[in-house]
Amino acid sequence: VQLKESGGGLVNAGGSLNLSCATTELNFKMTSMAWFRQTSGNEREFVAADSWRPTTKYYAASVKGRFTITRDNAKEMVFLQMNNLEHEDTAVYFCAADQPNINYDEYYADSDQYNYWGQGTQVTVSS
Repeated sequence: VQLKESGGGLVNAGGSLNLSCATTELNFKMTSMAWFRQTSGNEREFVAADSWRPTTKYYAASVKGRFTITRDNAKEMVFLQMNNLEHEDTAVYFCAADQPNINYDEYYADSDQYNYWGQGTQVTVSS
């Protein structure tokens, strides 16, 4: 299984970025996908999740209304559209995948529960 993020970069505050995560060898339609982020010296922070249950999505309070997670099952990809970016959004963003689990809705924000991770993509928001 491989996950590969792309789309990070440098953007001014108030700007937008769209992150992509390409996956291989997953039963993608039945896999819950999520985005986490991490800054130096800190633990990975939950950002957004797209449950294997149809139409079920979760967002951290800090990004709700600004970020949108979507998936393309045909391309086996997940995306994170980030609008109205703030300096505090600066971090390395990671894509994560979880095997089908009926209890996913209870632990979607817990990074320890995810089985697979990408290598991360840097997002830098200048203030």
